[in-house]
Amino acid sequence: MDLSSLMFPLLLVLLAVPLFLSARKQKRAVAEQQALLNSLEPGDRVMTTSGLYATVAEVNDDDNTIELEIADGVVTTWLRQAIREKVVADTESDAVVDDVDDVVDETVDAAPAQQESKK
Repeated sequence: MDLSSLMFPLLLVLLAVPLFLSARKQKRAVAEQQALLNSLEPGDRVMTTSGLYATVAEVNDDDNTIELEIADGVVTTWLRQAIREKVVADTESDAVVDDVDDVVDETVDAAPAQQESKK
């Protein structure tokens, strides 16, 4: 058998394998996204494809939409496909500072100490 007759089938195999693997990867990603969209419930914290963080207020299966509360009392309607991911609430970053004056006082007190250390 001639070596050149084996090159063409080998070349086809080398091109087909990466295409097959990338198609499987894309199919798996689509299935994971669909599972995420089907698992959404009111109260879930989500991020949209445009980067908006909101809380799910209502899920409408009939027209494939979802109601998102972006602020207290402000509810908007989105297509369900606009949801990118569920967001796990981080208690440290979601903490609200009750007294801004305390934060300002701490930074003012730290400034003279930093200046003395530079001398």
